[in-house]
Amino acid sequence: MTATFVGMPPFPEAARAALADTQLRSNLAHATATIRAKRAAVVAEVDDWEELRLAGAAIKDNTLLHLDEHLVALEAALTARGATVHWATDAAEACAVVARVARDHGVDEVVKVKSMVTQEIGLNEALAAEGVLAWETDLAELIVQLGDDLPSHILVPAIHRNRAEIREIFERRMKDVGRPAPDDLVDDPARLAEAARLHLREKFLRARMAVSGANFAVAETGTLVVVESEGNGRMCLTLPDVLVSVVGIEKVVPTWQDLDVFLQLLPRSSTGERMNPYTSTWTGVTPGDGPQEVHVVLLDNGRTRALADEVGRQALRCIRCSACLNVCPVYERTGGHAYGSVYPGPIGAILNPLLRGVGTDEQVDSLPYASSLCGACFEACPVRIDIPSVLVDLRAQVVDAHRAGAPKPEALAMRAAAWSLGSGARLGRLERLSGVVGRVAGRLGRRTLPGGRRALGRLPGLGGWSGARDLPAPPVESFRAWWRRTDGGRTEERA
Repeated sequence: MTATFVGMPPFPEAARAALADTQLRSNLAHATATIRAKRAAVVAEVDDWEELRLAGAAIKDNTLLHLDEHLVALEAALTARGATVHWATDAAEACAVVARVARDHGVDEVVKVKSMVTQEIGLNEALAAEGVLAWETDLAELIVQLGDDLPSHILVPAIHRNRAEIREIFERRMKDVGRPAPDDLVDDPARLAEAARLHLREKFLRARMAVSGANFAVAETGTLVVVESEGNGRMCLTLPDVLVSVVGIEKVVPTWQDLDVFLQLLPRSSTGERMNPYTSTWTGVTPGDGPQEVHVVLLDNGRTRALADEVGRQALRCIRCSACLNVCPVYERTGGHAYGSVYPGPIGAILNPLLRGVGTDEQVDSLPYASSLCGACFEACPVRIDIPSVLVDLRAQVVDAHRAGAPKPEALAMRAAAWSLGSGARLGRLERLSGVVGRVAGRLGRRTLPGGRRALGRLPGLGGWSGARDLPAPPVESFRAWWRRTDGGRTEERA
């Protein structure tokens, strides 16, 4: 199962708390606006951007249709180059493999490349339970780890923190786990990055084992690919003796030629750069160069469940660029923690229910509703995932999953509406009754709306809807009554 942040409530409740945090909203608005502007500028430079998007989507879809074949080819190529391949059905199996490798080599700490999939399976916590410390080496991940925090963004996990907060975390926590922060540390970005670099250097130099994910896995050669911007990934992938890479099975691409498309789409969509600063590739074991023992864990953890969903399987195209988060008006106001998973924002709102299934967890079932369906995510997605369509389909699945239980007020209201509208005679009687309600409400309404009608207050059972909207009182005279009184409107025309 996909890990959910412990104790996270359903999205509406978590979002309400986030909206009340003005500092959080300020941090998010500044960061997402900056990333959006950078992305828009570099995308505008590419004349065939839409063709690249179509190519990326087509490659991913075709790969998913033949995923079994490509995974077998990937395993064979990895094995031929000296890597050991492990298959993991779920998070527990994947964590057990990594822990076993660590025990076999007697290590009590590992360095990590930024990896969404290892966060998904809760690897750090699983290793800690085995007495192995996992050190995050990406700057933003380090901030989150030192602050005993949770990631809030796919690309920039510490997007919810500002420079002053980061300086305070470094000063308070670095000394407890390694080299302390400089005494004269200020909140200048360059100085903060320098403090992180000095702190991490000693960990890089003594680490005997590293853990990574992979952005892509090329089936024809058995090559894994990691793209990053800081160089910490390169350190993790070259210095230690042992490397374990945990890779979701959807990350495979058939050929190097296919990889070319994604290395154009990813940096522009994620960091707003024309080219990624560090693109590391490794193919098994190379004698005398880099790790001399390489393990690759191919992880399912709900991906075959998502693959079986004809509408939702397109979510497996995702290349984790975070473009959808940066344009989403909901994410910009609530941040990532409200989604209760390492996959936040629009892609998280579909990926988590697809991986875990609906109908068993209230928090997961709330995610398809964490959207205004504005469509900005689809326009920004470099592989054209139609997130709004998947959200609508998942909402239907959530409703269907709960049909056997006690009906909710909304369902009862819809049944009542169907019964009323199913008969002209019943509708006429209800219209006459609504006129009585309208006359009473005209005297008791809380305020007058434009046009003279009165607004009702909060309705029992519908407080979440009527508490934030002006619900007009029913008209005193129904359309049918008006039609009879005016002879179809002709009486008023003569007057």
